[in-house]
Amino acid sequence: MSDNSTIQWTDTTWNPVTGCTKVSPGCDHCYAETFAERWRGISGHPFEQGFDLKLWPERIRNIAKWKKPRRVFVNSMSDLFHKDVSDKYILDVFNAMMEAPQHTFQVLTKRPERMKRWVARHSLGGDIPRHIWLGTSIESTDYGWRASDLRATLARTRFLSLEPLLGPIAKVILEGMNWVIVGGESGPGHRPMPLEWARKIRDDCKDLGIPFFFKQVGAFRPTEDAIPSDLRIREYPA
Repeated sequence: MSDNSTIQWTDTTWNPVTGCTKVSPGCDHCYAETFAERWRGISGHPFEQGFDLKLWPERIRNIAKWKKPRRVFVNSMSDLFHKDVSDKYILDVFNAMMEAPQHTFQVLTKRPERMKRWVARHSLGGDIPRHIWLGTSIESTDYGWRASDLRATLARTRFLSLEPLLGPIAKVILEGMNWVIVGGESGPGHRPMPLEWARKIRDDCKDLGIPFFFKQVGAFRPTEDAIPSDLRIREYPA
């Protein structure tokens, strides 16, 4: 668990899984991989194995100790729906979230097709509860099909993370969502994000009545001061 997360749209990160593998261009400059690989081979470090996938079952019960409500980003250093994470393990994670309704859990994946199938098989008595938000990452219209899988998932709160935004996003991709996050890429080799792409998404969200959250511009080290005044919008679902 990491309190006071530097990720602007959450409060805390929780990683019952770490490590992942690349699936699309948005993964090319993965911040999590860059961080984890710094520690590969250092005995006793949580990332001794680098960015290789690892399950941490002892972390699943950690959230039972948290009393103060918070927004929790689930697996900021991995993807819960990676093919090497078993259905049973995912169920253990969801059961822990179900038992902590005082928190808001933000589950983000680049593998929404598996999430859709998993939720259909493990309906947990109906739709996923409102305090568990299910989301997918989309970097350009080429990956808009992920939104279709998310729309077909039994959930009450669905969100899109359009970050790193590498191309324009068609308005139809946003339809049926409860929240949209937009952000440019950061770090070495960051790819540019024309602000007009973000402004178009902002306007489309307004038309559709979807809360819009602008995280950051594209830069080596993005700063709050670099965000234009018309993009200083950080809304959340009701």
